Amino acid sequence: MFVSAIRHLYRHAERDGFIHPSSNPAAAVRKPAQLASARHALPLQQINELARVASTTGDDRQLDALLVRFHIETACRRGGALRLRVADLNIEHCLVRLREKGGTLRWQPVSPTLMRHLVQHVHERGGTTKTDRVFRYRNGRAMGRRRNDTLTQRLRTELRWAAALQVSAHWFRHTTLTFVEREFGVAVARAYAGHTGPAPGSGTTLIYTKAGLPEVIEALTALTGEPHPLLGANEPIPAEPT
Repeated sequence: MFVSAIRHLYRHAERDGFIHPSSNPAAAVRKPAQLASARHALPLQQINELARVASTTGDDRQLDALLVRFHIETACRRGGALRLRVADLNIEHCLVRLREKGGTLRWQPVSPTLMRHLVQHVHERGGTTKTDRVFRYRNGRAMGRRRNDTLTQRLRTELRWAAALQVSAHWFRHTTLTFVEREFGVAVARAYAGHTGPAPGSGTTLIYTKAGLPEVIEALTALTGEPHPLLGANEPIPAEPT
């Protein structure tokens, strides 16, 4: 991270004419290899402990409990929850439209229970237009990025093991996707995660075995133990969002 910051600084110096590209000392510094992530799937007991802390501590337990369940069911990144708008809730089909890094946009299934709580939450907290954000504070303001940081800090304060592991919301993503991969395979896990294109080093096989929304719905049903309205339905699956 330090090397990247220094390179960025010297690139600005080159652009502004303070140094010549041939005199850039940062260009000769090799970036260290990135260490493998220490994140891994958490056992059910620890997931339950995180959910308990979120729902029983803090100044907005309803918001935090809903946020944790949303991350567990969708395996979305932090930005996916932050950018979720009222217009992104397909209530009839229990789908949410996720906007994540790289400009990706996709439908992600959620359980009827989670959808019901999302709708109730936004109605109670002043989300009145289609462009309003779903996750909101009690005063009606849209949730900001700091809420995740506050929740993460509280989880680590209340649970010693969470502090030792440096648990964050991204650990929910690892846990859910590991479950999906073990039970339904790599192709379904990649679709569940919203990954596009073949995995590095996987060759071209995953291009031909790409999973679709029906398989993601099947995995969600196994995860939540709750029937989904589109599971085995004869009606057409909604088209990819635009």
